[in-house]
Amino acid sequence: MQRVSGSPVTGPGARAWLIWGVGVAAYVLAITNRSSLSAVGVDAADRFDADAATLSMFAVVQLAVYGGMQIPIGVLLDRFGARPIMTIGMLLMAAGQLTMAISPSVGVALIARMLLGAGDAAIFPGVLRLVATWFPAQRGPLMVQFTGIIGQSGQLLALIPLAALLHSTSWTITFGSIAGLGVLFAILVALLIRNHPPDRDDDVSVDTGTGAIRVVTSAVDTGVGIRAAWAHPGTRLAFWSHFTTPFAGTAFVLLWGMPFLTAGEGRTVAEAATIMSTYVIVGMVLGPIMGGISQRIPHLRSRALVLPAVAVQVVAWLAVIAYPGPAPLWLLFALAFALAMGGPASMIAFDHARTHNPSHRLSTATGVTNAGGFLAALIAILMIGLALDLQGAGTPETYTLDAFRIAFLTQLPLWLLGSAFIIVERRRTRVRLGIDPPRAPRRPRS
Repeated sequence: MQRVSGSPVTGPGARAWLIWGVGVAAYVLAITNRSSLSAVGVDAADRFDADAATLSMFAVVQLAVYGGMQIPIGVLLDRFGARPIMTIGMLLMAAGQLTMAISPSVGVALIARMLLGAGDAAIFPGVLRLVATWFPAQRGPLMVQFTGIIGQSGQLLALIPLAALLHSTSWTITFGSIAGLGVLFAILVALLIRNHPPDRDDDVSVDTGTGAIRVVTSAVDTGVGIRAAWAHPGTRLAFWSHFTTPFAGTAFVLLWGMPFLTAGEGRTVAEAATIMSTYVIVGMVLGPIMGGISQRIPHLRSRALVLPAVAVQVVAWLAVIAYPGPAPLWLLFALAFALAMGGPASMIAFDHARTHNPSHRLSTATGVTNAGGFLAALIAILMIGLALDLQGAGTPETYTLDAFRIAFLTQLPLWLLGSAFIIVERRRTRVRLGIDPPRAPRRPRS
């Protein structure tokens, strides 16, 4: 990691905020693209005559490509910077939504979702790259939280205006309009975003506490960079934290929430949309709160924030599943509140990745971390769909509350697996940092 001399910097300038603002706006559109089937899942099932497993595949292939692209995207960002990679990402999403707009069959629609996942994969890591290169290091945790918070408003656009546009126009017009927005934002990203400040030849990160300017260089040997990132227990802690915290909320808001609330719980579309919107709004409110706490207790984040967020989600889901008959409205809002904790808690994982990796592995470690959450989400979405099909409740006409209850129980093994690894890797990270002593070797039995 190279140091560059420079005068002390008091904070990011207006250009840094403009670049971050454009990046975050692109991220809002990426979230809208990602969630574009969340409010129209039943319409998609009718359009493509799809059962639950097939409907799951729309989300699964999208998330599989998204997760699989995270490490390659991280390497490309380390090498080429945010501007070109984010521009290509926006164009890929636009191509995916245009393909979805004119899709005549399930097979073509799956290709559309793959293009969408590939483009989406570039945006959030790209914005994190901009945060690292344009903003001082100590602002990182809050900037990451604010990025996630504002980005999640894209879910609100997918939940209400997108569904209203679909029901007032047509499938082709709705998804074609999103494609047009993708092209527009690709142009804005290409014109306005810059990889690094204009007086530097490299991506840099400025520490305003010391005035030091660190060059963010590229890891030339991709294999070495990935292995080195994964070798640190802090990166593995980041991966498992992101694996465990957000997947339930992602599965809920991305695909299965609306069918569960309307066809399962018997709620009106307006009530279901309000519950889903509560999930988004609560996540946006909790983000800066968790970000502020995370800054104050950097060595207790997993125990005080991440694992409690997981526990609250498990308890809330079990309460809804165990409730005799349809759950009351207050309990469904409590479920939305609990699931909303997962998003802000998952942002803590990126603090781990940034803290425990040098600058030249920044985006590679971020990609490894981000892949964890979407790996868990695609498994959860697929398992819920398969569980519905196996119960003979795979279409909107056959959805039942009992079938949904059993299907959502498939999330429990993911929570248990992820929590176990968080505990293990947290211990290893603390030992690596010298906070906890290593375990004494076992004495040989006499």
